Amino acid sequence: MRAVITVIGKDNVGILHKVSGICAEMGVNVIEVTQSVLQDMFAMIMLVDITSMNKDFAELVDEMTSLGEKLGLSIHTMHEDIFNSMHNI
Repeated sequence: MRAVITVIGKDNVGILHKVSGICAEMGVNVIEVTQSVLQDMFAMIMLVDITSMNKDFAELVDEMTSLGEKLGLSIHTMHEDIFNSMHNI
């Protein structure tokens, strides 16, 4: 099973480190990352494997949302099935 994590906001040092750190703590494997910085705006999409996650998916969502609030970022975490359903025409 996989999930998609998106991060958008003002660029700051350590965003990737903090997001991937939560993933590591919860046994979530980062499969792929793409990120861009446009002037001072940071945008990142992570594809993660949640198969071996040692916590409930809702806890991952809550941790990422909390981190986003703390850093002034918008962090959304959604299961791949939901992401795919939203983007099918």
